[in-house]
Amino acid sequence: MRQERSLLTGGARLVAGMDEVGRGALAGPVSVGVVVVDAATRTAPQGLTDSKLLTPAARVAMVPQLQRWGVAWAVGHAGPAEIDAHGIVAALRLAGRRALAQVRRTCGDVDVVLLDGSHDWLSRGDVDLFEATDLDPAMSPDVPEPAVRTLVKADLQCSSVAAASVLAKVERDGLLVRLARQYPAFAWDQNKGYSAPAHLEALRSHGPTPQHRRSWNLRALADDGAPASVPGAPAVTLDAALPGGMMTP
Repeated sequence: MRQERSLLTGGARLVAGMDEVGRGALAGPVSVGVVVVDAATRTAPQGLTDSKLLTPAARVAMVPQLQRWGVAWAVGHAGPAEIDAHGIVAALRLAGRRALAQVRRTCGDVDVVLLDGSHDWLSRGDVDLFEATDLDPAMSPDVPEPAVRTLVKADLQCSSVAAASVLAKVERDGLLVRLARQYPAFAWDQNKGYSAPAHLEALRSHGPTPQHRRSWNLRALADDGAPASVPGAPAVTLDAALPGGMMTP
């Protein structure tokens, strides 16, 4: 909490740690977790670290503690169609802003966001958030912009960022497990939408589903003549699978 406490003693009332998961996946959403802390927030639960360094069971077991630990928490998502239409960076921005809109309902405006990495993909630039205000009224341009501080390996140095990474990872993994029931050939319950051998083989055999990021040249992974979509598979949207129906079709 050294980074967070430095910002809090420097005048910030609320500091949010933020981290993303699913950026490199072939299928499913990109998901962004956020955990808000303030000057009264105590030391994080024991064992908390970057989600990639925890076992799946340890991550799941830690979720209830993390949900109680901070002032507020949320996970925002942007789906495959949004990634295809607007690119991964814009989709990350939308997912992050959806997460901030959720915590805003609980604790108000966040003053500073601690972002893992060296690139600020959260701040609204000159590019319009592809009609994001139509998709999410809570993301009105009138909402104050939080300051953003980037830090490489923040998920190892900042408890709030590590907590955000765990919550986002667990929620996205659960979503892919549920989607795997609709598309069992792709083994998403095991690979979570990433390019594991079973996933690539299913792409070659069946072609992409509505949950795949088709702009990512998936056809290059398939044999010539593979079908464009899984025959007979229901066109389940992420709206049905995500809590709160936050995804657009």
